[in-house]
Amino acid sequence: MAVSKVHLKHGSAHVRAQAATRLRSVEGHVRGVTRMVEDGTYCVDIIKQTLAIQRALEKVNALLLEDHLQTCASTAIRSADQRERERTIRELLDVFETSGRL
Repeated sequence: MAVSKVHLKHGSAHVRAQAATRLRSVEGHVRGVTRMVEDGTYCVDIIKQTLAIQRALEKVNALLLEDHLQTCASTAIRSADQRERERTIRELLDVFETSGRL
């Protein structure tokens, strides 16, 4: 029986803790922007805040991607299992394609 990725612990614990802290901050920021929208705050001010949220999420993605490359991906690429190497490369290409970076 295959183990689901959901139940595995991936990456570095300290990086995951940093990412979680940043995401909680983003969550609070989103709540604040929601209040701005509900209160009728000036549109450009809201847009500036949503752009700040996007930048914060990009930083979380960069943090997690760097950790993934240094841990999970580097292990898989050094693996003797060609299918595992190819899967990892495809997975990374998918991430870059999804991000619009390819």
